[in-house]
Amino acid sequence: MNSQELAIKIKEILDNKKGINSEIINVGEKTTLTDYFVLVTGTSSTHVKALAGEVEAKLSEEGITPFNFEKKMSDSWIALDYRNVIVHIFSQEARELYNLEKLWK
Repeated sequence: MNSQELAIKIKEILDNKKGINSEIINVGEKTTLTDYFVLVTGTSSTHVKALAGEVEAKLSEEGITPFNFEKKMSDSWIALDYRNVIVHIFSQEARELYNLEKLWK
């Protein structure tokens, strides 16, 4: 599975788990860190954690595990690193505060 296919798959997982305003941002030409960011908003800290858990569970079923097992985790922002795709799961407040869309688009 290439980077774009993985990003699309992650977005679908998040959408199926009722993530809000999910989007894929191609950052490959702006950084060497990764090819894509997948951003999504959860409705509560519990939902943010559930979205992260769902991505990890569904991808691990296909043998895809995060590159960095020490995921960045808080009540308002979780980042999952799949090397060429980094998933950012935010609370509404954190997404507005960090505004990665504006920074990376």
